[in-house]
Amino acid sequence: MGRMIAVANQKGGVGKTTTSINLSACLAEKGKKVLLVDMDSQGNTTSGLGLEKNELEKTIYEVLREEISVENAIVEIEDCFGNLFLIPSNRNLAGAEIELITSENMQYILKEKLAPIKDQYDYIILDCPPALGMLTVNAMTASDSVLVPIQCEFYALDGLSQLIYTINLIQENLNPSLEIEGVVFTMYDARTNLSLQVVENVKDNLNQNIYKTIIPRNVRLAEAPSHGLPINLYDKKSSGAEAYHLLADEVIENTEK
Repeated sequence: MGRMIAVANQKGGVGKTTTSINLSACLAEKGKKVLLVDMDSQGNTTSGLGLEKNELEKTIYEVLREEISVENAIVEIEDCFGNLFLIPSNRNLAGAEIELITSENMQYILKEKLAPIKDQYDYIILDCPPALGMLTVNAMTASDSVLVPIQCEFYALDGLSQLIYTINLIQENLNPSLEIEGVVFTMYDARTNLSLQVVENVKDNLNQNIYKTIIPRNVRLAEAPSHGLPINLYDKKSSGAEAYHLLADEVIENTEK
């Protein structure tokens, strides 16, 4: 059965989409069959994998509205080892937050839609929007675990307690088996003492699994989305590609435990 992981943090700009894309691509390179679901109306995961998001007519929005089946929305990402697939998103998804509120069992709609295909993939990665709204709640209700990217900056711990509180609420009320997959540090700058202090501070204050792999601040990693490629295809020898390969190894190891 496929493992479903929500990549979530209500803060924007912490590396959620970068992590979703590159972790998925590195898992695919390691022979895992991966479905990436873009749950953000900004559609950055979709454009970051080379699709023209605003020309798409089959997205996660149409799936949630029951206009198409989930199978109809899946796109294979070419050149990605035959193992990476995407359910894309675009600005239409912004309307789903409001529409879901009027639906019966609104927190379970995504889970219900993904259930028929869950067993067809080793991993289903859900890239959540930077908010704790109904789309993120749906993603966490559907998932086995939550992976939390944290930027190495002064306010890293701000908002994290709110996210953990939300995860605990979902565990208690909607998805008892949900767990925190782990915290991954992103945008680490080895040249600054601040990055090191943030890592130590979070480790001291957070009673959660923290990945050994730390994602560096890397120019090639920042360039890759504008070329519509994950880092392991854009520059496989970069420090960013190396880091996401190591993160993929840790995620696989976690799953096997």
